Amino acid sequence: MRRFFLTLFLLASLAVLAAGAAALWWVHRPIALPAPQVDLSIEPGTTPRGVAQAVAATGAGVHPQLLYWWFRFSGQDRQIRAGSYELEAGLTPRTLLAVLVRGEEATRSIVLVEGWNFRQVRAALAKAEMLRPDSAGLPDEQLMQQLGRPGVAPEGRFFPDTYTYSKNSSDVALLQRAMRAMDRKLEAAWAARADDLPLKSADEALILASIVEKETGRAADRAEIAGVFANRLRIGMPLQTDPSVIYGLGEKFDGNLRRRDLQADTPWNTYTRPGLPPTPIAMPGKAALLAAVQPARHRSLYFVARGDGTSHFSESLDQHNRAVNKYQRGQ
Repeated sequence: MRRFFLTLFLLASLAVLAAGAAALWWVHRPIALPAPQVDLSIEPGTTPRGVAQAVAATGAGVHPQLLYWWFRFSGQDRQIRAGSYELEAGLTPRTLLAVLVRGEEATRSIVLVEGWNFRQVRAALAKAEMLRPDSAGLPDEQLMQQLGRPGVAPEGRFFPDTYTYSKNSSDVALLQRAMRAMDRKLEAAWAARADDLPLKSADEALILASIVEKETGRAADRAEIAGVFANRLRIGMPLQTDPSVIYGLGEKFDGNLRRRDLQADTPWNTYTRPGLPPTPIAMPGKAALLAAVQPARHRSLYFVARGDGTSHFSESLDQHNRAVNKYQRGQ
């Protein structure tokens, strides 16, 4: 009898060891997927059993009950996070659980470029991969209302940067992040403004920064150009900046700015109207924001592009005309 029970014990032990080995093999065995990449969406509030069923529902070759019991056995079943995931070839039950617990969602990114206007931003959002187009078809006014800024023009209100987002997340949520980023950058710049700045508010600084952004891409010239515009504002001289005129022309601008365009009055024509335009004309970056609130101190009232990316600055109209002849007309 003793031998019988000993044999039974040994057989049971072997069965347990075999089961353990099988389980160890299973959790390290790659899950068969129907495609190289498979999307998995876990909604908030989904139970561990529901997560296992969602994985199986993607077509992955795994039994949901086994996967559920693996979640339970690991002790991490309640740590699984909701989100959008990508299952890739080579994924095992063990690595799958690690991904779900760490919340390693599938992400994409979009770049909002310094100097872009809001039409360009909306076009980029529309083309962004796996970004839900909740803003599509919404007029600018309605979109800004959704963002909590009713009555505010969207131009220049979003900070240019690279934004990472989860697959199938909302483009409105991404714009909210970009708007808050601009709020922070603008607040910091305004707090660091020069004492004698001829600007009344942070909004005016944003407008000036957008003009500086469009006037030059050269870091060394930003503060110098901001200084020219600050000098003009102090004496009541029109800003006469071509980028604002072009912005006012909108989609009618064909790439060639003509004399009649400079004379065509719009709210953004800084040749026909004094002071700053009513809104920004583009998204300024951090450097342009700082240049607008800390302009260079000089007496120049004019500048002209040299043709090599730099600008030539002049204190008088006569000097400026000579510089235009030299750098623009080759005389």
